[in-house]
Amino acid sequence: MNPELIIQEWKKGIYHPVYWLEGEESYYIDQLIDYAEKHILNESEASFNLSIFYGRDTKLDDVVNACKRYPMFSERQVVILKEAQHMKEVEKLEAYIDHPLSTTVFIVGHKEKKIDGRSKLAKQLKSKTVLLTTKKLYDNELPDWTERMIHQKGLDIQSKALQMLVDHIGNDLQRLENEVDKLTVNLQNRKQITEDDIESFVGVSKEFNIFELQAALGRRDTNSTLNILNYFEANPKVAPIQLVLPTLYSFFSKLYMAASSSSRDEYSIAALLGLKGFFAKQYIQAIQLYSFVEIEKALILLHHYNLKSIGIGKADTSDASLMRELAAKIILQD
Repeated sequence: MNPELIIQEWKKGIYHPVYWLEGEESYYIDQLIDYAEKHILNESEASFNLSIFYGRDTKLDDVVNACKRYPMFSERQVVILKEAQHMKEVEKLEAYIDHPLSTTVFIVGHKEKKIDGRSKLAKQLKSKTVLLTTKKLYDNELPDWTERMIHQKGLDIQSKALQMLVDHIGNDLQRLENEVDKLTVNLQNRKQITEDDIESFVGVSKEFNIFELQAALGRRDTNSTLNILNYFEANPKVAPIQLVLPTLYSFFSKLYMAASSSSRDEYSIAALLGLKGFFAKQYIQAIQLYSFVEIEKALILLHHYNLKSIGIGKADTSDASLMRELAAKIILQD
């Protein structure tokens, strides 16, 4: 079951005895636990019937005993176990999960990883609980996810502003939402998020960001590329090399796919790469400026310099110097 369906059921008053929320993406786990904590019980019910435990500080018996209590002045009680991955003997919850109390809604947040699939508990979770397993989104899924989240808040966002926001924040869904909430306050009565808003309220330069670096490399524009890299050197927190290199590798990987295709129209390239039309133009332009062999060489260079960035074959060279050297080799290809 997905998070939206679980919340929809809760809003309708449909509850199951045990919910097990696990996996790498903590955003959905936190979202569900926060909703359960604030909305399943009303304020007067919660004072007697809401119990919250934290795995690192909790004994198994305390959680189980809380689950086995009957509710007071309410149809149900809610027991929430947060950070269950830190609780000793968490696997022994299987005894309660096998015979849960129908008047208890027991919600477990088990972040960072899944329970070992070979264990008895893992098999129980599939058959005896509402099980939610979360995964990190792929980087190419972030723009669509972010745009949907923005639309759900009744807002719209310019294409370039969206890319600036995603490139700056990266794969952190909670931080993306926090930044959008901050933007919402500053927009006042406006409904569209612009590049200027991202620059003013998120702190991303319109001219000097990873998206503009990617565009400059795609145009083989040496001056613009070096200006952006000089800005990064002067503002090292804006675009550390560990963030820049994967972004550029993704760009040239997609460029490789586009160059391998016989299509050259905007719609076909956008569909092939999973992009919006606005961004497909950048790839069409780059295909005209880079040969297939040059794109392959750029990918090899990016891999090579990624190794250098983590100290393999690096001769005491600064990250800024590495980036300028890499950019020159990609653009000039002599």
